[in-house]
Amino acid sequence: MSQQQAPTPLPVRLALHLREHGAATVTELAHALLVSRTSVETALGALLDSGLVSDAPAAEAKGAGRPARRFAFQADGGVVVGVDVGAHSIRVVLADLAGTVIAQTTAAGLAADADGAAQVVQVVQVITDAAQDAGIPLGRFRAVGVSLPGIVDDSGRVIASVVIPTWAGIDIVAHLRSAFGCPIVIDNGVRLAAVAEHHLGAARLVNEVLYLSVGNRVAAGLIFDGRARRGVHNVAGDIGRLAFRGLNARTGQIDWRSAESAEAVFRRAEEGDGEAQGELSSFVDELAHGIATLVMTVDPAIVVIGGGLSLARERLLVPLREAVRRHIGLPIDVPIVGARLGADAAAHGALIFAFHRCIADVYGIPQMSPPPLTPLAPPETVGA
Repeated sequence: MSQQQAPTPLPVRLALHLREHGAATVTELAHALLVSRTSVETALGALLDSGLVSDAPAAEAKGAGRPARRFAFQADGGVVVGVDVGAHSIRVVLADLAGTVIAQTTAAGLAADADGAAQVVQVVQVITDAAQDAGIPLGRFRAVGVSLPGIVDDSGRVIASVVIPTWAGIDIVAHLRSAFGCPIVIDNGVRLAAVAEHHLGAARLVNEVLYLSVGNRVAAGLIFDGRARRGVHNVAGDIGRLAFRGLNARTGQIDWRSAESAEAVFRRAEEGDGEAQGELSSFVDELAHGIATLVMTVDPAIVVIGGGLSLARERLLVPLREAVRRHIGLPIDVPIVGARLGADAAAHGALIFAFHRCIADVYGIPQMSPPPLTPLAPPETVGA
């Protein structure tokens, strides 16, 4: 026998209504939620005490007498932070309690010659600077989500990272919680980029997604039933060295031969360089072989290509689609599209992760639901 879900408490329903529909009077709230004015007034009292709701400016009176008192969701009562930590950049995104991004910044990546402790201090400073630049006191932080390149367990401990090996074994959560005095959650960057594309980008409203980051390395993020797949050992998606032939067997690094970077290989190929054209054709074929293997394993509704090589857009996607169809060899056609959030995907994914994992701490009352995220720019233009 299945248990019936407990009804949502009225204070939560009121807070959600004010968050999603804007300021309202007691009468308007009672009418919208089909409850009595007395019940609304009692619940509003608790919300006012918690600071989640405040008085709103009164509307212009339509007749004689004082205008009715109005109430609004206190979106600026706290801040949730998303951070993407990498070797080349550290990106910070700050959102209010309504999920609206109010500031974002990019700083230099981790100092390669520093030890793990110094690198953690660097991340703390970047987050602190971002908040100060936005005029946000650190005391308003409600939760911080962190994205990083590596295998992360359920507690947020870094098990292994080729990119940041100095962080393995360090209790990053404890250090950041001490610095900011709020809950800290950490997960793999490609997984969180997949989450961001699912919520905001190319895979929005699609619940079975294979996200592939193709940059210096190849890694995957999987969305099953609308949720990011971690796996029993927290390694779901760490498939670059296994599923894609020709990568560095230890690090998964893509090593280009005809030029110093992928961008240069594409440019030389377009200029007619035969060696670059051959290397690019071989790379696309090997990438397609790996994608076809994954598609036939998990059968996603869509494949999203992110990472640095996604900037090549149709120059990569057109031959890739053709090669994947050839390798699959069956009458199925899985859409293969470019990611929309660019380099900011993982930071936005970390922000979404923080809202979902720390929901009670963010709002201070149980059973609240995370807000839809509103980036500073539409997803189509972020990172363009």
